[in-house]
Amino acid sequence: MTLIFPNKSRTFDETRKVVRFTGYDGMFEIRFLVEAAALGQSAAANASELDCLNAFDAARSTIQEAAARAYAHRRGNNLTLTARDFR
Repeated sequence: MTLIFPNKSRTFDETRKVVRFTGYDGMFEIRFLVEAAALGQSAAANASELDCLNAFDAARSTIQEAAARAYAHRRGNNLTLTARDFR
């Protein structure tokens, strides 16, 4: 099946400094986390929730492509994307 991202919602986890979002493989929900550090300079470790969510929104298509690649290689229902996934 193909991973799709029909839901545009995303949330920020202040404790873990990650943005959470979901994708779907058929009827299966796949939960993703993307580390703030992977979002670039505008979302560095000390960045605010707004900074991280804005950085996510600006790079949404790139993030979704990286998520699809990571899912194809690591299959699972919980995946964390790091800066390494964007190289």
